[in-house]
Amino acid sequence: MSALLLYCRPGFEKECMAEISELAGTKEAFGWANIEMNSGFVIFECETAHTLYSHCDALVFARDVWPISDRLTDLDPSDRLSPIIESVKQLMAEKGIKLLGDVSTEHAEGDDYRATAKFAGKFVHPVRQALRKLNLLSKKEDSSKPSLRLFFKDSTQVIVGSDKPRLRAKWPMGIARLRSPAAAPSRSTLKLEEAFGHFLGDDWREQLSHCRTGVDLGASPGGWTWQLVNQGLYTYAIDNGPMDKKLMASGLVEHVAADGFTWKPPLMVDWLVCDMIEKPGRVAQLMYEWLHTRQAKYAIFNLKLPMKKRFQEWQDIKTQLDIAKVGQHPKAIMKAKHLYHDREEITVFLDLGNQNG
Repeated sequence: MSALLLYCRPGFEKECMAEISELAGTKEAFGWANIEMNSGFVIFECETAHTLYSHCDALVFARDVWPISDRLTDLDPSDRLSPIIESVKQLMAEKGIKLLGDVSTEHAEGDDYRATAKFAGKFVHPVRQALRKLNLLSKKEDSSKPSLRLFFKDSTQVIVGSDKPRLRAKWPMGIARLRSPAAAPSRSTLKLEEAFGHFLGDDWREQLSHCRTGVDLGASPGGWTWQLVNQGLYTYAIDNGPMDKKLMASGLVEHVAADGFTWKPPLMVDWLVCDMIEKPGRVAQLMYEWLHTRQAKYAIFNLKLPMKKRFQEWQDIKTQLDIAKVGQHPKAIMKAKHLYHDREEITVFLDLGNQNG
């Protein structure tokens, strides 16, 4: 039976399973999953997994997804490589892949898998060497070609598959390895940096270079404000709490001690960002109203989800926003993702497109 391997944040396996199950139901590709809590992955068994895979790019709680082609168990410690290479040959023949662009040896994120993570990291080198000797792997990494994906549950079990370039996560396994800027007031700045990269693409800095103004609701101490200022945007920082002194010295921040739900800008701004700890439905409605009333062009915001109903809460909010978009802004774009630097929240990008209403 074919299957999909989905990566998620440890502790969100139920949400990931619920989302892929719902998607499968809408595509009449029914399946089931057994999950290991706090492992950071879900295996969804489905007869039409390879077809379902093409619809997985919009999943929110899955960081990365790829179809499983083979599962090897009881690997001989003296020769793990041979059965893996044979499996890869069969995979390439079945899928008509002439040349692989890269190899990724992967593992679960949970604490119980730390030893496996170290092993997987080292094992990628002999796999690459063996495939290149057989002319099955490009001499240099080629992101335009399918990548071989090897998921090690431990040193004796490996799941084999390959991905499609257009469906591949921006970062391996959806894990954004970003360096926290020393000048940023808080590590929360990485949430917004990852969001820009995920939703806007590799040229996000160039896109923001054409923007002039921004608003950060719930700004203190300034982690998200710093990200906007670092791209040259004059930013209104809205929060009753204090702002970082070095950030204020930039001359690009106007700190307004006010309620983020009631304050409005004097003129329409390019970007609205928000990481307030408030009810998610209320935040989503506020973001939509800002864009609908032409107070901002684009928005990126976080929704803090309740522990017991995270998936259902997002579904309810998405339904409300979808209804509004269809009726008022047919060109609207809305994307959401549980990003690597998120915790109990998901990040949403909103562009209503038809700013004339």
